[in-house]
Amino acid sequence: MQWSAFLDAVQERGEYASPAEAERSARVVLALLGAHLVGGVRSELAARLPEALALVLLNPLQAHEPLAPERFIRATAAWIEGATEKTATWDVSAVLSVVADLAGEDLMNRILFQLPPGYDLFFGRPQPG
Repeated sequence: MQWSAFLDAVQERGEYASPAEAERSARVVLALLGAHLVGGVRSELAARLPEALALVLLNPLQAHEPLAPERFIRATAAWIEGATEKTATWDVSAVLSVVADLAGEDLMNRILFQLPPGYDLFFGRPQPG
C-alpha cells in the first residue's frame, strides 16, 4: 500500500483533523506492535506497509514481555502527547484496523497468535470465545 493511501485510511478511521495526526498515531502504534511480533510474521506484515512505516515496525526495541491489551493502550498514551487511555484506544484501533485490512485473514491469524488475548478487538477482528 502506498504511503498516502495508508495515511488516508488511518485518518478516515481515526477521524483525525490532519494527515500529520494520522502519521503520529501510525508511527507510535506500529513501533509498539513491532516490539511484540517476531520472525516471518513481522517481516511479512512489514512487506505490506508503506516503506517508512515498515521500517518503524521492523526496528523497535524488543519487548521484555508481551503487553496485555490494557498496557499496550497505556504505552500508546504515554508516547502520544496529550493522549488519554480513551484517545489511545481510538488511535490503536484506527491504525490496527487498517493494518488488518492489509494483512488479510491468514497473516492476521498468525499475528494474533503471537499477541496476548484481547488484541483481536483492536484489529477489528473479534475472535469467538
